[in-house]
Amino acid sequence: MVELCLHVWVTGRVQGVWFRQSTCDQAQQLNLKGWVRNLDDGRVEALICGEEKAVRHLEAWLWQGPELAAVAHVASEEEQDCSDCPLPFEVRR
Repeated sequence: MVELCLHVWVTGRVQGVWFRQSTCDQAQQLNLKGWVRNLDDGRVEALICGEEKAVRHLEAWLWQGPELAAVAHVASEEEQDCSDCPLPFEVRR
């Protein structure tokens, strides 16, 4: 099993639309580690760690998000150190 850790930023109408909780729910269903939080500039940030196929699945889901979201862009970069990835996946405030 190949492990992958992605640091992700999601831009668009992604705050106030249940984006964080929906991301957390999706990640927990995929048995992923990590966290998601709102940023002051209106974006959502996440650290997603786990089996590569599951991480890529969640990354693809982020382009859609929950029903009320309007995602404009998803930027991601691979991380080498996943020591900040808690299990279970959590919403940070």
